[in-house]
Amino acid sequence: MRLNQVTFSDAKPVDGYGPGFFRIGGDVFEGAVLTGPAGPATWGGYEDAQPLLELADGIDVLLVGTGKDMAHIPQSLRTQLESAGVGVEIMNSPAACRTYNVLLSEGRRIALALIPV
Repeated sequence: MRLNQVTFSDAKPVDGYGPGFFRIGGDVFEGAVLTGPAGPATWGGYEDAQPLLELADGIDVLLVGTGKDMAHIPQSLRTQLESAGVGVEIMNSPAACRTYNVLLSEGRRIALALIPV
């Protein structure tokens, strides 16, 4: 069996999560968080579209973790993102974290916006 070391480029993987927090690249973030090519930062939630739109030129897909359960994001937010050329994939936050780490390890141009569980 051949083993390969996973490399995450400059972006940081999600190390863990729990009630109200996420651990990304060893740092803990309380509440909603956004991470991608520029690294992690707190995020204002669905009403805070500007940081997501600023990612448009650097990513192909934005994964949105909607908390414990999968839920729809506001249609106005989805429309803004898709108009800016950003593909949007919605899933619950645990699945979004796992998917982000896998795609990040493959060198994909992605970002992750998370609502806490």
